[in-house]
Amino acid sequence: MGEYILEEILLDFKKKRKNKIFNTRSKNKKKKNIFITQILLGIIVFLISLIFVKSSDHNLLLYKEYVFTESMPFTKFKNLYEKLFGDAIPKTNQDKTVFSGTLVYKDISDYLDGEALTVNSNSLVSNLNGGIVVYIGEKEGYGNTVIVQGNDGADIWYGNITNVVVKLYDYIEKDTFIGETVDDTLYLVIKKNNEFLKYEEYKN
Repeated sequence: MGEYILEEILLDFKKKRKNKIFNTRSKNKKKKNIFITQILLGIIVFLISLIFVKSSDHNLLLYKEYVFTESMPFTKFKNLYEKLFGDAIPKTNQDKTVFSGTLVYKDISDYLDGEALTVNSNSLVSNLNGGIVVYIGEKEGYGNTVIVQGNDGADIWYGNITNVVVKLYDYIEKDTFIGETVDDTLYLVIKKNNEFLKYEEYKN
């Protein structure tokens, strides 16, 4: 009787182990297939771009002008892709702090292409609209800057930011915590359809 129970336990253990190995292999195979698909898509896009550029000097000028002066419309690609295939970009910001509200400021004035908001020192800054983080780094005149391309197509710059908690190409919801101001100034630039908008105008 004891041997029979022991044999059953061993068989059950072997079966579970076999299923675990099979599931692990299946997951690895799926990851490998996704990786290969991404590489192939990248190669296809590169080849199409190369053919387009090589076909004429005019195309080369157009390509340079668009690629180097305009930001890529990530949200448009994302929305189109999701209509056809489902989620394009995994929402990796599930652990990011989200809170309601608008930007609170004491004063606002024109500054370069946007506006300078006088806020409390080290104010928490949240995202004005859901979108994709397309830039994190230094911008002349704005200091450390986070740029989010919103679902509505507006590029929003948050300048003079420190302790940034979002990462490049994160998809973040509206009111997601981005970081905090270095001091009592937040630089804000809102660009939509090649026009610069005021914060109050965009908010309404």
